[in-house]
Amino acid sequence: MEIETPHGRALAEVDEAADPRLLLVLTHGSGGGVEAPDLLAVRDAVLAIGGSVARVTQPFRLRGARAPGSAVKQDEAWLSIVAALRERHPGLPLVQGGRSNGARVACRTARAAGAEAVVALAFPLHPPGRPERSRAEELRQAGTPVLVVNGDRDPFGVPDEKDAACLVVLVGEGHEFKKDPARVGEVVARWLLSPGSRSSDPLT
Repeated sequence: MEIETPHGRALAEVDEAADPRLLLVLTHGSGGGVEAPDLLAVRDAVLAIGGSVARVTQPFRLRGARAPGSAVKQDEAWLSIVAALRERHPGLPLVQGGRSNGARVACRTARAAGAEAVVALAFPLHPPGRPERSRAEELRQAGTPVLVVNGDRDPFGVPDEKDAACLVVLVGEGHEFKKDPARVGEVVARWLLSPGSRSSDPLT
């Protein structure tokens, strides 16, 4: 599904559940794509619990840009993308998320998008070796429950548990979740099914 945004074309690859209970919109990091193993694992796990999943390639990636660019432009484009997907899936609770830079976008826009929860994979708390440049405020500004899944060997750091509704730290994993990406999917699905994971009733 191609989506026009104020900052270029985006592409959403949508996997539909037979009788969907929610819509999960996911996006990639600054240097990867929607075929990242952890994003695919989350897609599979959420489909299995009755969620439709859209994996979004952002405009900067389709343009071939090496970096995401302005956060303001990323967020404006993301809100257009989510609005188009919600129009296609009316009435479904929205959960949005992504990995790395995509997790930052999902947190910053959650309130404006009307998301009931955010899934933040490999949230880059700070640039490698620069802990003083914390991005924890982006987690706090989501205004809705946030699940953070990070590896304990992530050079971008691990957020504090006080800044998320739920923090899961996977032992032995780095920023890319190469060791066991399926585990990431299991964590996300379990959280979405748990009481208090979303601002409305959880899946039953």
